Amino acid sequence: MQSLLNETKFILDKYNLRANKNLGQNFLIDENTVEHIVETANIGKEDLVIEIGPGLGTLTQKLAEKANKVICIELDKNMVNILKERFKFYKNIEIIESDVLKINLKEIIRKEKEDKKISDVKFVANLPYYITTPIIMKLLEDKLDVESITIMVQKEVAERLTAEPGSSLSGAISYAIFYYTIPEKVCVVPNTSFLPSPKVDSEVIKLNVLKKPSVEVENEEMMFKIIKTSFMQRRKTLINALYNGKIISNKEEFEKILKELNIDTRIRGEKLSLNQYAEITKKIISK
Repeated sequence: MQSLLNETKFILDKYNLRANKNLGQNFLIDENTVEHIVETANIGKEDLVIEIGPGLGTLTQKLAEKANKVICIELDKNMVNILKERFKFYKNIEIIESDVLKINLKEIIRKEKEDKKISDVKFVANLPYYITTPIIMKLLEDKLDVESITIMVQKEVAERLTAEPGSSLSGAISYAIFYYTIPEKVCVVPNTSFLPSPKVDSEVIKLNVLKKPSVEVENEEMMFKIIKTSFMQRRKTLINALYNGKIISNKEEFEKILKELNIDTRIRGEKLSLNQYAEITKKIISK
């Protein structure tokens, strides 16, 4: 950790910079974690890696050694300038100054697959807490031609992302994760592995993207609307949550639907499985 810590301090001092709290910046200084992330991403010589928020480039260098090409998407202009100077002699690193939520990732991937000898596309990211969910949902909902997403997030968030839908730790995003991917927990990263040290630990997880969703549903958009609505009022019964959210207009009719599906009419949305939500969606649409 010492050499990476010294390197990080040197770069920050050289450019007279400090971590930007508004962007949730905490720089990874643990070499073992860097190696673990790269190993977990399982990068080959024909792979394109898209790294979100590379910061000082701690992971970037290791990724570039393994991949055909690394595309870095960085919002902070100061970091972009550092990355461009640090990797100016690397032929397989491209740096894009942009907000990943506003960029056309599908088009980038399409062009790279056409122009280069790219086999698979893999995302790698160390995501700040405040932007974790929007970025993950964009990567999944855009239905990108991607094999896996290896990310480091706040430990509490990792627990929710990988929680089985219907379990006590699950949230609305857990259903999306299990719909689009097979998640796996990799390792816990203590807060002392960062400069500056955040108040909480982080965790590395890998989302193995499915070729087709894990359940069949006639209207994907409607199903996730139902899930989100039920979790917005998670302490209410599913019937009351969906009625208040104007998903259903008749409680008695919806009660019949639940009985037909052998689902307890007093159940809360947080207790339902992904399959049950798919079945409920089908019934609601057919009414």
